[in-house]
Amino acid sequence: MCGFSGYVSREFDSEQALEILGRMGDAIRHRGPDSGGVWHSQEAGVGLAHRRLSIVDLSIAGNQPMHSPGGQFVLAYNGEIYNHISLRSELEQQSTHINWRGHSDTETLLAGFETWGVKETIKKAAGMFAFALWDSHAKVLTLGRDRLGEKPLYFGWHNDTLLFGSELRSLKAHPSFNAKICRDSLCLFLRHNYVPTPYSIYEGISKLEPGTLLTIDTETKRSSTITYWSAIETAISSQQNHYKGSAQEIVDELDGALRKAVAQQMMSDVPLGAFLSGGIDSSSVVALMQTQSMQPVKTFSIGFHEQGFNEAEYAKLVAEHLGTEHTELYVTDQEALAVVPKLPDIYDEPFADSSQVPTYLVSKLAKEHVTVALSGDGGDELFCGYSRYELSNRLWSKLSHVPVWARSLAADAVARIPQGSLNSISAMGPVATRVANFGDKIKKGAGVISSTSPDELYYALLSHHRSPSELVIDGVEPQTKLTCLRPDLGELTDVERMMAFDATNYLPDDILVKVDRAAMSVSLETRVPFLHHEVFEFAWRLPLDSKLRGNVTKWPLRELLARHVPRALFERPKMGFGVPYNQWLRGPLREWASELLDSERLAREGFFRPEPVVRIWEEHLSGKRDCAGWLWSILMFQAWLESENY
Repeated sequence: MCGFSGYVSREFDSEQALEILGRMGDAIRHRGPDSGGVWHSQEAGVGLAHRRLSIVDLSIAGNQPMHSPGGQFVLAYNGEIYNHISLRSELEQQSTHINWRGHSDTETLLAGFETWGVKETIKKAAGMFAFALWDSHAKVLTLGRDRLGEKPLYFGWHNDTLLFGSELRSLKAHPSFNAKICRDSLCLFLRHNYVPTPYSIYEGISKLEPGTLLTIDTETKRSSTITYWSAIETAISSQQNHYKGSAQEIVDELDGALRKAVAQQMMSDVPLGAFLSGGIDSSSVVALMQTQSMQPVKTFSIGFHEQGFNEAEYAKLVAEHLGTEHTELYVTDQEALAVVPKLPDIYDEPFADSSQVPTYLVSKLAKEHVTVALSGDGGDELFCGYSRYELSNRLWSKLSHVPVWARSLAADAVARIPQGSLNSISAMGPVATRVANFGDKIKKGAGVISSTSPDELYYALLSHHRSPSELVIDGVEPQTKLTCLRPDLGELTDVERMMAFDATNYLPDDILVKVDRAAMSVSLETRVPFLHHEVFEFAWRLPLDSKLRGNVTKWPLRELLARHVPRALFERPKMGFGVPYNQWLRGPLREWASELLDSERLAREGFFRPEPVVRIWEEHLSGKRDCAGWLWSILMFQAWLESENY
C-alpha cells in the first residue's frame, strides 16, 4: 500500500520539478512512511512522486517510481496484486529474458506491461490498485484504477497542468492547483454524505471511475478512457448465467471462492491481522483466515459503553470460539470525541459517514500490532444485507397500488404542514410528543410516498438532504448515475438494481473511502476479500432468492459461517458501527457545532444560506427533532472549510 502523485507540464525546469514533486509526495507521507522517491523527465514534462508502505519485498528493489528493464515504462503504483506470483510464472513461460531484481508486485506489473500491454495485464491482475504509468516510447501517460474502486485516484487540468494523485492534498501541493470549491459538488455531498465519482469538491478535479484506464497523449493533450471491467456489465451478464447448483453446492462454491481470496490476501512480509466486529461478514473472513493459518490470527475490535453502539462483546465471543489472538479497546466518549477535530485532515475531502470515528479508532488500534488488516466490507452489497433492500421492496409493493396522483397530493399536503405545528403539539405532553415525532417521520417521508418507480423510491430512501440546492448558495445539483444518468440494468429485479447501484456508488464512494482514508492516516493497509473480482462475479451469479430467503438476508454467508461458528454467536439483528452524534451535538460537541453554524459566519463564508441551517440546528437543540444526520454533513463541510483556511 502506498500513495503517489504527479503532473504533466513543461513550465518548470528539472530543479523546480523535483522540488515540487518532493512536496507532493511529502503531502501523503502517511500513506507510505517507509520510503519515498521522485522521477522527472524534462523533455516530456512528466513527473512522478511516490511514498511507500513496504508490505511485499521490503528491500530497496521494491522502491518506486520504478523503471521497466527495457526503459520504456516508469510506474508509480498504490495497492497490491494478490496473484502476482502466478503472473510471474506465466511471464517466465512466455519470456526467457526476464531478470527479476526482487519479488515485488510492482516489478511484476512492469514486466506484464512490456509483455502483454497495459490493458491485458490489468485484466489478468487480481487486486486493488491505482497507478500512473509513463510510456516513454508512445509519449502517453496512463492512469488506472482497480475494478471496484478500492484505491483512490484524483486527476484534472489546472492552469494547463495535468495533476493527479492518491489524495487531494498532494495535488494542492502543486503551484498550479486552483482551490476553487465546486458548489454543485457540495450539493451532492449534502445528499449523499460523500462526493460521488466522478466529481470532487474542487472544480476541475475528478475521480477516475473504477475499472477504467485513462490515457493522455502528452503531445496533443488528447485523452481517452477504456473500461476494462464493469460491475454493472458483470451483474447483467451474470443473470444470463445463473448458478444452477443446489443449496449445498452454493455454499461449497462460495466457501472455495472466498477461501481463495482470503488466502491470496494473506500474502505479506509484515504482520497481518483483521478487523472483527462479530457480524457475519468480518466473522466469515476471520474464520477462513484462521483455517489457513498455523498461528492464531490477530483480530481487533472497538467497544463502546453505550448500549446499541457496542458489538465488541459479540466479537470477543467469536474470537474465543475461533481461537484468534484478540485485542479489544473500549473507547470512552472523551476518546471518541477527540477524533472529531482530526476528521477533516483524515478524510481530505468533505465526508460524513456516521461510522468514520470508530473506523479510525479500530484502524489506530490495529496499527499498534500489525501493518495489514483484512476487513469484511462488501458482504452487504454482494449478498443483500442492507435492510433498505427488503424495506424498499416492501414499500413499493404497497405504494404501487395507489395512483401516483393520489400519492403526490398526499406528499404535498404533508410537506405543507408547518414544522411549528408539530413542535406545538409536542409541547402538550408525552403522548402528544409521540404524535408529533410520528408526524415528523411522515413529513420526512413525503418524498418517499410520491416516488414514481422503485429506483426513485430507493433514491429517496438513501438521500440525506432531499433538496440540497435550497441550502447551498448558487449550487445546482448535477445529474449522477443514480438519477438521469442511470445505466441500463437489463432484466435485474428491483432489489438487484439497488444492490447494483450500491456496488457502483455507495460502496466505492462511501464504504471504501471511509476505510482507506482512516487506515492510511495511520499507515495501515486494509484488504477486502469480498471484493476479489472472482467472488464478486460468483455472488452475482447466485439467484436473488438464494441470498434473500423470506426475511433472511445473506443466506449463503450465514450457512458458510455456521460451519465455523455456532449460530447463536451471529444470528441477531444487524447493528451499525456508529456513534451517538445526536447526543453529542446537544452535549459535548454543542459549542464546537455552534461556532461552525453561527449565522454571521455562514453569511460571511457564503456557501450555505444561514436561515435554514440555523433553523435545523435550533430544532435539534430543542430536542423536538433529531436532525443529527442532516447536521453532520454540514458540520463536516464547515470543519473541512476551516481546515482549508478559507
